[in-house]
Amino acid sequence: MTPECSRVMDCLGDALPPELTKHVASCEDCQVVTGGFDLLGGASHAAASTLPTAFASSEDDEQTLPGHDTARRFALETLAKQPMARPWWHGLALLVGVHAAMVGVGLTLLSRRGGWVGNASPPGLVVGVGVVILALLGAGAFVALSPRRRVVPWAGVLAFAGALGVTVVLTGSGQQGRALLAGVLGCAGTELAVTVVPLAVTLVLLSRSAYHPARALAAGLSAGSVSLLVLHVHCPDGTAAHLLWGHVLPWLGLAGIAVLLRSLLPTRSYAP
Repeated sequence: MTPECSRVMDCLGDALPPELTKHVASCEDCQVVTGGFDLLGGASHAAASTLPTAFASSEDDEQTLPGHDTARRFALETLAKQPMARPWWHGLALLVGVHAAMVGVGLTLLSRRGGWVGNASPPGLVVGVGVVILALLGAGAFVALSPRRRVVPWAGVLAFAGALGVTVVLTGSGQQGRALLAGVLGCAGTELAVTVVPLAVTLVLLSRSAYHPARALAAGLSAGSVSLLVLHVHCPDGTAAHLLWGHVLPWLGLAGIAVLLRSLLPTRSYAP
């Protein structure tokens, strides 16, 4: 699904501008969606009239409504595969469960080279920042998958991410471990390895709804928070430079990758 497809979704029910009309003419997915929307609109107008008139003109309407056959076939195939839609929170529970499992797996594997907790900051500070990361992990997944809010504010997502990044950098212990470059490469590689599975599951779930960049960004930040939390607890290097280049920037980069990959993936449903 392209950005133009998202604009078409937002304009359903209104007159499309010329550039979107040309896009619909060349996009099979948009033809299905607009045809199905027109079909629903035609059914609503028919219901407002008398019942005998609606029955008498139904065959003619089916012939004139654009994309009727394709939309009807698509709907029947979808209903045959899954007659009843699952509640949206099933996907949220699955995603949060995967995130939690990967946090445990990451800490377990890294603890072989030392203890579970390597952060030399005061225990209260370690727990406090960890709770904030967990909050973003859950909130990002909720914002990405919840159908209750169609428009997700960019400012809110970016502000929360920026505040967390600054918090992580400024609350480090100041203790230096390996050389800066070696430490940054090691932690960045760990973030990438730990985030692969959460990011893959996130993209699969996001493809079940229409593409929205802000939702994809929130989902990417949530998936990246898995590795960010693992490193926050385990990494003994607490210098501001290491935390910025080895923890925060890779986390933000993974969120950007999530947005890019979601924009390239096909959409399996056009739910909001």
